[in-house]
Amino acid sequence: MKVIEIFKSLQGEGKNQGKCCLFIRLSGCNLNCHWCDTEYARTGGKEMSLDAILEQVWRINPPYICITGGEPLMQAAELEPLLVSMHKRGALIDIETNGTYAFSRLQPYASICMDVKCPSSGEQSDLSLLDAIRLQDSVKFVLKDENDCRYAQQIMESHKIAGEIFFSPVAGNDYTTIAQFILVNNLPVRFQLQLHKIIGVK
Repeated sequence: MKVIEIFKSLQGEGKNQGKCCLFIRLSGCNLNCHWCDTEYARTGGKEMSLDAILEQVWRINPPYICITGGEPLMQAAELEPLLVSMHKRGALIDIETNGTYAFSRLQPYASICMDVKCPSSGEQSDLSLLDAIRLQDSVKFVLKDENDCRYAQQIMESHKIAGEIFFSPVAGNDYTTIAQFILVNNLPVRFQLQLHKIIGVK
């Protein structure tokens, strides 16, 4: 597997926000979002064997692991045996994905957080994948403006999403507009800022 970095930090977003977490950031992405905050993960990385990754993981022995990128599901075939090994040891595992690759085969081992791309990103997710979201999974909309909010609202109205839904403003943008949109439209979502950026950790 091509790995950008393995590091420990606080989970900055999603349903496990605030938890101590070991991040495994894989290399490569098939999208190029306008507001991407991990462009360095789109290329490069270091080739690591399954055993080498597991050695680092078990040395830290985290209770919670997040697989992220880039787009980690570009390496789904190599990722699956890693997930199986970590799942057998009882680790809580999340996978963050941009919603362009099917993830059902990995759901027995991990919770999925599908990041649905809004118009401001310049990219698009495969909305048919929302049907595979379970109660223990989640969906995140990263929003820049009211146009993005309306798009997210339309998707919520046209798809039955089983998991929790997050509205996360693009860092540095007008948070108030998005918060007001949620309140005015009485949306069943959780408004969430990126904790790691607020407190200044990776």
